[in-house]
Amino acid sequence: MTLSRRALLAGASAMALLVARPARAETVTLIVPYPPGGAVDLLGRLIADKLGPRLGGRCVVENRGGAGGSIGAAAVAKAEPDGATFGLLNVTQLIVNKYLYAALPYDPDADLTPVSRVATGTILCVANAETARTNGWTGLRELIAWSKANPDQLRMGSSGVGTISHLGVELVKAKSGASITHVPYKGGGPALIDLLAGTVDIMFDVIPALAPHVRDGRLVALAVGSKDRIAALPDVPSMVEFADLGLGEVDIQTWYAIVGPKNLPDDKRDALFRALTEAMGDPEVKAKLEPNGFTPVIDASPDELVSRIADENPRWAELVRISGAKLE
Repeated sequence: MTLSRRALLAGASAMALLVARPARAETVTLIVPYPPGGAVDLLGRLIADKLGPRLGGRCVVENRGGAGGSIGAAAVAKAEPDGATFGLLNVTQLIVNKYLYAALPYDPDADLTPVSRVATGTILCVANAETARTNGWTGLRELIAWSKANPDQLRMGSSGVGTISHLGVELVKAKSGASITHVPYKGGGPALIDLLAGTVDIMFDVIPALAPHVRDGRLVALAVGSKDRIAALPDVPSMVEFADLGLGEVDIQTWYAIVGPKNLPDDKRDALFRALTEAMGDPEVKAKLEPNGFTPVIDASPDELVSRIADENPRWAELVRISGAKLE
């Protein structure tokens, strides 16, 4: 066999091995702008598990907590627009923070590429069970009455200043006249730890992280923040049931969305949108989210999310105004 023929056969064999070898699985990163253990982190990990295979590889969660989610949102905004990094953000990072902070490390309107909402939900008012028994808080009505009789003594832990947890309680305070001292944390997880320990008395926060502790008796559910009761907690009263306290029109709803960095190419954005549509349609996702008060959702297109963000700006700006919160 001549040298040239050997070379040709060797080259052909190498090419055959190359073709037969499976493509390297790609790893994408989902940035969650809160610490591990909170409700948004739980949602993010479920999405990552379902999304990775649909993107042809793995999806890993990277927690970047702090500053009302601004640190994580800025990390998404500054990522390379190559489809390898995206974020699970909510109303706080996409709308609220620009009314709350004097300056942000990212521009919510210019530095991010909206893809789609993935879930909606309301908030739940819970109390440390032992504290509730001691003070006679059998429901939200009794809690509010106690707070008025004991000004500044009721301590509420929140996910942070300007989060849905904080803005929700400020709205309840403004409408009902309740006296509640706000204690902000760097995420729902740390606040929940102190609530279970009795360091703070109550929380108004999203349901998934709180519901298991309601079921095991360590927390008492007093009310949901929506106008109507929810299927996940059918025995817990809604805001309309406290109309005599001024809460009849309160309807606190939030949502969570997947976004990429600015200048994300349309083909990568659309591929992510298609993968999300499949992932959020998985029956297991619905089965895990709905018992905890989350409803899986997908927008009709990325443009629908862009329009929603624009339409909801006035409502959230008003909630920030009511709260009186301002951060540097």
